[in-house]
Amino acid sequence: MTDAMGVCAALIAAGIQAGTALLLAALGELVLERAGVLNLGIEGIMLVGALAAFAASHAGVNPGLAVACAGGAGLCMGLLHGSVTVLLGANQVVAGLALLMLGTGISGFFGQRLIGQTAPGLDSLPVPLLADIPLAGRAFFRHDPLTYAGVLLVPSIAFILMRTTWGLALRAVGENPEAADAHGISVVKVRMLASAFAGILAGIGGAHLSLAYNQMWIERMVAGRGWIALAVVIFSCWRPYRALFGAYLFGLVGAATFRFQALGSPVSAPLLQTLPYLTTIAVLVLVAWRSRRHTMDAPAALTVPFRREERR
Repeated sequence: MTDAMGVCAALIAAGIQAGTALLLAALGELVLERAGVLNLGIEGIMLVGALAAFAASHAGVNPGLAVACAGGAGLCMGLLHGSVTVLLGANQVVAGLALLMLGTGISGFFGQRLIGQTAPGLDSLPVPLLADIPLAGRAFFRHDPLTYAGVLLVPSIAFILMRTTWGLALRAVGENPEAADAHGISVVKVRMLASAFAGILAGIGGAHLSLAYNQMWIERMVAGRGWIALAVVIFSCWRPYRALFGAYLFGLVGAATFRFQALGSPVSAPLLQTLPYLTTIAVLVLVAWRSRRHTMDAPAALTVPFRREERR
């Protein structure tokens, strides 16, 4: 029984570790979509962030500063997407896909010489006293700083969205930008700030993959997690606490996949590796079925460009 509980604790810890990058990217995208902007290029931003952090750490930069480099790279990508979709009013789906291809190309070109190399990463930071709790300490309180930061972001974002003036303005912009503009809220400013925030978190999510989860550069190491992060946002119905649960759920599925491979599962490895993506499809189908009976609470102005000169 003790051995089984130890295996469960290790699996939960691995699921949290695997879900951190998803959580960070999903929280940023959640805020952005609450402002009425959809970014399908999260995968590309995560790739660029992962490369920036790994390259910086490989060059001798402190891992903490390397994470800041990833956030800066994500900020640039987020502002690029915001400039195209918010300032120029371009189609958000097309712009997101273009950003995805751009990020994939940048990481593939500049990361080619780093393939297979390692770099100093983020060490685990046990929480005093709590880390010594049997089983629970191993599962929840022996993680890297970015994991703790992701968890703390959840109540912070929930509070800002629901309890502050800025959160009210952001939600108003996502629901009815014309009415928000009529009340003196700068729709462009709010959406650009949300784009920057989403880019920073996606970049840091990529840094977690290259400095904490793998600590080795692998080409296209994000491996579809950007798309899963988008699914987490839909699964959460644009609520931060549900996003926390969804990200760790997908992370747990991914961790269980590797655990089954390590135990010599008779199921082929390629088939096991499809489990996270099959889970994503199943969740989206379930959400779509549920939306037929209940409202999804999606921002009403999501993907709708705002042009002030056309406001009536």
